[in-house]
Amino acid sequence: MQANLQWLDDPEVFRVNQLPAHSDHHYYHDTAEFKTGSRFIKSLNGAWRFNFAKTPAERPVDFYQPDFDATDFDTIQVPGHIELAGYGQIQYINTLYPWEGKIYRRPPYTLNQDQLTPGLFSDAADNTVGSYLKTFDLDDAFKGQRIIIQFQGVEEALYVWLNGHFIGYAEDSFTPSEFDLTPYIQDQGNVLAVRVYKRSTAAFIEDQDMFRFSGIFRDVNILAEPASHITDLDIRPVPNANLKSGELNITTKVTGEPATLALTVKDHDGRVLTSQTQTGSGSVTFDTMLFDQLHLWSPQTPYLYQLTIEVYDADHQLLEVVPYQFGFRTVELRDDKVIYVNNKRLVINGVNRHEWNAHTGRVISMADMRADIQTMLANNINADRTCHYPDQLPWYQLCDEAGIYLMAENNLESHGSWQKMGAIEPSYNVPGDNPHWLAAVIDRARSNYEWFKNHPSIIFWSLGNESYAGEDIAAMQAFYKEHDDSRLVHYESVVHTPELKDRISDVESRMYEKPQNIVAYLEDNPTKPFLDCEYMHDMGNSLGGMQSYNDLIDKYPMYQGGFIWDFIDQALFVHDPITDQDVLRYGGDFDERHSDYEFSGDGLMFADRTPKPAMQEVKYYYGLHK
Repeated sequence: MQANLQWLDDPEVFRVNQLPAHSDHHYYHDTAEFKTGSRFIKSLNGAWRFNFAKTPAERPVDFYQPDFDATDFDTIQVPGHIELAGYGQIQYINTLYPWEGKIYRRPPYTLNQDQLTPGLFSDAADNTVGSYLKTFDLDDAFKGQRIIIQFQGVEEALYVWLNGHFIGYAEDSFTPSEFDLTPYIQDQGNVLAVRVYKRSTAAFIEDQDMFRFSGIFRDVNILAEPASHITDLDIRPVPNANLKSGELNITTKVTGEPATLALTVKDHDGRVLTSQTQTGSGSVTFDTMLFDQLHLWSPQTPYLYQLTIEVYDADHQLLEVVPYQFGFRTVELRDDKVIYVNNKRLVINGVNRHEWNAHTGRVISMADMRADIQTMLANNINADRTCHYPDQLPWYQLCDEAGIYLMAENNLESHGSWQKMGAIEPSYNVPGDNPHWLAAVIDRARSNYEWFKNHPSIIFWSLGNESYAGEDIAAMQAFYKEHDDSRLVHYESVVHTPELKDRISDVESRMYEKPQNIVAYLEDNPTKPFLDCEYMHDMGNSLGGMQSYNDLIDKYPMYQGGFIWDFIDQALFVHDPITDQDVLRYGGDFDERHSDYEFSGDGLMFADRTPKPAMQEVKYYYGLHK
C-alpha cells in the first residue's frame, strides 16, 4: 500500500494500518525492572531532523526514502509543537474555525452534497507540513521481537514510513497511535520518516477553545513484544450491594504463542489476597475472584489493589510481567434521580483542565501533572473534566492515586460547524446525523474507552464538547452503554436538541446556567440530575457569586455540583526585548488574526501555575462540601 494525500480530504479515512486501541498497562521482563525501567521500551524523544513546508505542494515528496539527502533539514525537538519551534503561525481561537473569513470550507458530505471536495486540505494554502526523520538502532532486547511504534500524541494527521516502506496513517490528535514495524525493521540504521499535516477533515471535529498547534507533541516510543504478550487487560472490580464484599473479573488478550498466565492480587500493604493460573492465547479469562472484605476507592480514601500477571512460555521461562493498580467503587444513578458513589451522594467540586505549560504549550511534564494534582488537593478540588480531549496517559493513574474524580472526555468539538457569531445555525453541523462522519467519532469513543477503561477515577465518559447533537452522538453513547455499565455518560450540547435527551447523556448538563434557571429546572419534576459542566468562567477579576451555586448543593439533592472553567490560563512566555524579561503573552499577542484574544486567560492559575486570588474563593466554598 502507498500513502494517499487525498486521505486528508475524506472523513471516512482516519486510520490506515493503525493497531487497535488497548488498555494503558505497562509490561516488563521481570519485577526488578519495575524500578529500573522496562527493557521492552525505547524512547525516540529528542532531536529529529525536520523540514517545514508552508503547503502540501511544497513538501519534500520522497523524504522517506533511505537514500534521501536531508542535509538541508533543520533540527527539532520531539515532543514539541512546530509553531513553538519557530515555524508557522501561533493562533488562539475559541469557537470559529481557524480559516474562517479567509478560506471558504464546509465539511464533506454536508449541505446536501453527497460528495468530497477535492483538494480541501490536500491542496490547501493554509495546511502546513512537518517532515520528520529519525535514525535508530535496535537494542539487543528488541532483536527478533515484534516491534511496535507508539505515538502518544500527534496533531493532526500523521503518515509514517520505515526504511522507505509506508507503515500507516492516523488522525485523532490526543489518543495514542500504534503501528507494527516488524516487517521492515532492521537491527541497525533504521530510518523512520513521519509526515504531520496541520489540517485534515479531523480539523472540523477538533475545534477546541485553545491555541492551534501541530506536530509530534507527546512521547514517541518503540516497543518490543515478547513471543507471548498481553496486548489488552480488562479489569472489572464489582462491589456487592453491601459494599463490604465483591468480585473481580479479568480478561486478557494474548498475542503470539500460547502462554501460562500467573495472576496475583495484593492489598495496599502487599498481602496476597488471591492467585490464579490460566493457560491459552487470544482471549484468556480468569475465573471470578471473590473478596470478603473490601476497601473502597474514593476521594477520601483512594485505596488501590495491586494486580500482577506473569507470562510464561511452554518451558516455564518468564517472558513478561504486567502490573496494574485498580480500585473497587460504585457509580449509580438511582430512581430518586441522584448520582451516588459508594452509596454516598456525589458532589462535584470540579475544574476543567487544559494541559498547559507556559514554555512548551500542550507539551507537559510529569512535574506539571504532579503539581496540578497537588494544587487540586490543596484547594478542595475533587474532580477534573479533561477538556476537551483525552489527556496524557500518566494523568489517569495520578488521579487514581490522589482520589480525583475524572470526567474522561472524547477528542471531539465541532463548535464552528453549528454556532456562527453566537447564533445557533447547524446547517452543516458535523458529526450530526451524517453517516459519513459516524465511524470517525465512534472510533474516538472506542479509543477513549479502551485506553482508560481500568481507571477507578473515571466516573463519567464524556462524548465531547460543544458539537450540537444528532444520531452520531447518540451512537457514541450507545457504544459506551454497550461496553461499560460501571460509569455514567455525559454530554452537554444535547440541550440544543431536547428530542434526543432520552438517548444522550445521563445528566442534565449546561454551561454557565444562572442559579435561578437551575432552580426552575430542579423544581419542575426533572428527569435527570443537574451538572454544571462549565461554570463561573474565571476570566479577569471574576468568580464572584460562587455562594449562589454552592447553596444549591444543600437545598437540592439532584444538583450535583460542577466544573469551573478553567484550571489554568493558556498563555506563553515570550522574551520582551524592551524590558529584557520573559513575559506572558495571550491570544492575539502573536499577530494572529483572527483571534479570541485574552479569552485564553480564564484559569484559576496564571499560565506559570501561580494561583490567582480567585483560588481562595474556590478553596473556601469547595471545602464546605468535601
